[in-house]
Amino acid sequence: MIRIDSLTQRYGSVAAVDDVSFAAFPGRVTGFLGPNGAGKSTTLRALTGLSTPTAGRTTVLGHRYQDLPNPGLEVGVLLDASAQHGGRTGRETLVLAQRIMGLPAIRVDEMLDLVGLTWAEGKRRVRDYSLGMRQRLGIATALMGDPRVLVLDEPANGLDPAGIRWMRDLLRGFADDGGTVLLSSHLLSEIEMIADDIIMIGHGRIVASGATAELLAGAGTLVRSDDGALLADALVAAGFQATPRPDGAVATDADPATAGQVAFRAGLPVTELRTADGHGLEEMFLELTAADQREGATPRGIHHPNGAAA
Repeated sequence: MIRIDSLTQRYGSVAAVDDVSFAAFPGRVTGFLGPNGAGKSTTLRALTGLSTPTAGRTTVLGHRYQDLPNPGLEVGVLLDASAQHGGRTGRETLVLAQRIMGLPAIRVDEMLDLVGLTWAEGKRRVRDYSLGMRQRLGIATALMGDPRVLVLDEPANGLDPAGIRWMRDLLRGFADDGGTVLLSSHLLSEIEMIADDIIMIGHGRIVASGATAELLAGAGTLVRSDDGALLADALVAAGFQATPRPDGAVATDADPATAGQVAFRAGLPVTELRTADGHGLEEMFLELTAADQREGATPRGIHHPNGAAA
């Protein structure tokens, strides 16, 4: 597993990461979300030994990354696909990783095949690769040592829809086989589809964390009727929060069944009734990483379903 304990990273008077703590568990995909500059990459760099934190501790499989004798066999890392040496071919990049890890040469061909890079593409220079091809090459390098943990920073950048679907299936299969995946991304819809747990960071602090289903359940219900104002009044009178939206729907913390019953008792025909999961993660993300942080609101968190606070 991955554990981040009270991590703080300061650059002069600026705290890029401020007392961040969370964990990523085996058999689960953990999505790490935050806007640009929120502290995601800083956290991942500290986790993988590329920077020394001002305070706190990060461990992978119970050890600091830099203390692992052959880290590629334990942890697969992709932090910046564009940082690969442009003068090497894709195959040379993988051969170098294979030799450093002390693996048989056949792993190179196995990884090229796994990520969908052809023999001809493997012979091309990395500088001639598209960003999507570099991402595939980076994932091949991360998986070279058959690790138990994957740490990936924005791996879907540059991938076409088919590539994103391939990556999603790959990571889901890795976790289902017992692996631990920590995935940083700004693609909210993809995180919502694949992540078992979500960590949201804003202005260097964790603003929400927990199982994806629990976080989205907190997003509430959208219900629509011919008279949104009357519907909102009926929900408030029944003891629920209700906010009319510009599109005519009403957002409420009542569950869908209860919201429908309130509308029925008020004599209001319902034309739409659904959980807010279609936009729940996006709305939560924008609220917690932008407005709430600027206003200094108290971050909220949810405990991991296994009992550990994420």
